[in-house]
Amino acid sequence: MNLNPSYCNPKNLGVESLKINEIRPGMSGVNVTGKIVDIGEKRLVSTRFGNAFVAKATLEDETGQIALNLWRDQINMVKVGDTIKIENGFTKQFRGQTELSVGSRGKITVISEEKEP
Repeated sequence: MNLNPSYCNPKNLGVESLKINEIRPGMSGVNVTGKIVDIGEKRLVSTRFGNAFVAKATLEDETGQIALNLWRDQINMVKVGDTIKIENGFTKQFRGQTELSVGSRGKITVISEEKEP
């Protein structure tokens, strides 16, 4: 079955959770679990809702990696090494790269934290 990933909601297809290599730009309702392997510096950006801090993280599972935008309070929720679950995320393409975001309708849950040595 061929699907156009644009505006595709995996839940409508009976899919509860995706692997990173299955995620495409333009998807909504994305549920995925992975490990944070990198978090970039937070920066202040101007949005249509005003100024906000954002940091780009890298989320990884056994199938690949994806850029994850962490906004405002989300930045301090996770750290490198944490395994997290994203619920009801959405994707966009930015500068040729698929990016995953968790908006006001989505949720980030830390499943397991990296243990400090």
